[in-house]
Amino acid sequence: MKGNKKLQVWYPLLFSGVLIVGMFLGFKLGGQAGNGQGLFASNKKGALEKAMYMIRTHYVDSVNLDTLEADAIQEIMKKLDPHSVYLPPVDLKEANEDLEGHFEGIGVEFNIFSDTVNVVYVFPGGPSEKAGLQIGDKLLKVNDSALTRKGFSVANIKSLIRGPKGSAATLKILRGKNTMDIKVTRGNIPVSAVDAAYMIDKTTGYIKLTKFTDKSYEEFMQHMEALQKQGMQSLIYDLRGNGGGFMNEAVDMADEFLDGDKLIVYTEGVNSRKTEYRCKRPGLFEKGKLVLLVDELSASASEVLAGALQDWCRATIIGRRTFGKGLVQQQYPLGDGSAIRLTIARYYTPLGRSIQRSYEKGKKIYMDEIWDRFNNGEMFSADSMKNHIGNQFTTNCNDTLYGGGGISPTVFIPVDTSHTRQKANHVAVSPNTSIYVYNYYLQHKATIDKYKNTAAFINGYAGNEDIWNGLVNYTAGDSLPAGKFNGPEKELVIQRLKALLARYRWRNSGFYEVLNSDDPMVKKALELIAK
Repeated sequence: MKGNKKLQVWYPLLFSGVLIVGMFLGFKLGGQAGNGQGLFASNKKGALEKAMYMIRTHYVDSVNLDTLEADAIQEIMKKLDPHSVYLPPVDLKEANEDLEGHFEGIGVEFNIFSDTVNVVYVFPGGPSEKAGLQIGDKLLKVNDSALTRKGFSVANIKSLIRGPKGSAATLKILRGKNTMDIKVTRGNIPVSAVDAAYMIDKTTGYIKLTKFTDKSYEEFMQHMEALQKQGMQSLIYDLRGNGGGFMNEAVDMADEFLDGDKLIVYTEGVNSRKTEYRCKRPGLFEKGKLVLLVDELSASASEVLAGALQDWCRATIIGRRTFGKGLVQQQYPLGDGSAIRLTIARYYTPLGRSIQRSYEKGKKIYMDEIWDRFNNGEMFSADSMKNHIGNQFTTNCNDTLYGGGGISPTVFIPVDTSHTRQKANHVAVSPNTSIYVYNYYLQHKATIDKYKNTAAFINGYAGNEDIWNGLVNYTAGDSLPAGKFNGPEKELVIQRLKALLARYRWRNSGFYEVLNSDDPMVKKALELIAK
């Protein structure tokens, strides 16, 4: 079990990031914020309100009452479940944008290399493309604000380049050796919830959904229809790392896979009556083989969808046990630009399984439970799963399922902690590799852009040795230089380099198409579909 202790360096960081994001996700059906009037509707003042009044009118010194109120609310929310949160005004806009499927800005993606903001993607048809911005441009200034200050954070940069639709931003850029000013009129920038959608073979489609935004069902349907036109008869639906979002989007997607008026999910709480969500219309893919890929970071709406399809024996679930977040949040504005997202009910699968795992021992233990799954061996062996703690349920296909701890897969796939995989991952996520691949793409852009699609690039790209030799030279002084890799390690790193190159050309769809060619879960899904 020594390999279990030497996990990939990115796993703890990934867990922390996704779990924090997960606390913002999981709205009630539709995710619409209430007007907040009923939340505090009472003529009788509570102790907190009285205390704030006394401080405002009698305290000896001047105090920032807004800060005091925010701190008080934060402490109150800490006493509730792990997913009830307070969102101060500075965080609320970004948190909402994350699920709205769009933001207002100039329409570029950037990365910071050597304290310089580099444009790594320009949204087609967006404001920046119309203004003439290109991949490889370096952003020096936005209006009068310099972006070259050391320690300038990503949040600082976003605050400068984003802004209301219709507002103008004058960018000073460096292109090659030339500086120039470009004026960009900010616009509405769509953010896709579907990271990848393509035909993985002649009859099998693949879709990867990264979150359940308010436009994810619409995007999902567009890709489903396009794949069916290409001959799709089976589907691999990848929900790994999907922390959730709007429940109604998951319900609509489930409706496309289930027939009749089958129950998809129901919600219920002490102060919320039982509400059922059922199929309403003929689905686009009620027949045909369906495989769902999940892992420990699949949460909330992902678990609603997986639970419904598993209960009705409609899909084969492959991967590892999901996060276990089965709480419904409703957002309530507080009148000062802030809001709370309050848990008001629980999700239950059609059989009545609760998705939510216990949080009785406190938020820290609750959050650390994902990491504990590594330490107790659950990520490496199906026999080590500890979620058989709730009631037992039996499906119509005689599968035995359990409640109270996420969704357990039908087919278990362990985490790969082999030394080869660890070394390749270390190189793939290093900042030096990111800089190297970015510059390599800019130097070979004309060649790479000639490929019509990712499949042609995977099969026809002849630069494997060239990109590898360049990395060997570039990382010669690193703590883990590429020059010391053996044959299998080299091949795995080359695949990662090609995936990063494909991302610049075809976005995330290209990235995943390259990686999926050697992905254990995808391989297993294809094997099951073939049977």
